[in-house]
Amino acid sequence: MVKVKICGLSRHYDIYAANDEKPEYVGFVFSKSRRNVTPQQALDLRKKLDPDIIPAGVFVDEKIGNIISLVRHGVIDVIQLHGSENEEYIGRLKAFTDKPVIKAVAVLKEGDAQKWAETSADYLLLDGKSGGKAKRFDWNLIGEVNRPFFLAGGLCVKNIGAALEKVKPFAVDVSSGVETDGFKDHAKIREFIRMVRNG
Repeated sequence: MVKVKICGLSRHYDIYAANDEKPEYVGFVFSKSRRNVTPQQALDLRKKLDPDIIPAGVFVDEKIGNIISLVRHGVIDVIQLHGSENEEYIGRLKAFTDKPVIKAVAVLKEGDAQKWAETSADYLLLDGKSGGKAKRFDWNLIGEVNRPFFLAGGLCVKNIGAALEKVKPFAVDVSSGVETDGFKDHAKIREFIRMVRNG
C-alpha cells in the first residue's frame, strides 16, 4: 500500500486532522517557509500526535547539530533534506543517528533521479524545482529508480489517481494540495488519503 505524508503541519488543528485520518507520516518544516515551526512548537505538536504516525523534520542545509538535537529530544523520527546536502553530509548525519534520511531531488531532466542511485539516504523524494510551490513536474522524467521514493510536487485529489498509476511511488508527499487559503483542510486531507488508500 502506498504511504502518505502530510507535510507542513503547524497548528494543533493540523495534528487533530492527522490523528483522525492516519497518514503514515507528517512533516514539520524547520526551513524558511510560511509553514515553518520552531523546535518548541514542533515538540508541542509532536506530543499531541498519534504515536502511530511518524513525524519527519524538513531541513534545508541545516547545521547537523541542530538536526541531531531534534532527534534526541524526540521531536522527529525521520530526517528530510531539501538543500544542497551531499553524500558527505548525509554520511555524517547517519553517523550520529539511526533515523531514516529522505533526500529530496529536483527532477528537471531525465537522469536526475539516477544521479542519486548510490546515495546512503534511505529514501529519495522526487519533486520539481519549485519544492513546496504546488507545481507538478513531468513524471516522464523520473525513469527507473532503484530505491523506494516519495513523490511530491503539486499533488492533489485531481491528479493523485494518475500519479499512483503512472509513477507507482513508495509514498506520496502533499502539502498545498490539502490546503484551503494556505491552511490545512481536514476534508481535503480525508479525501486525499481516501483516494490513495483506494488507489
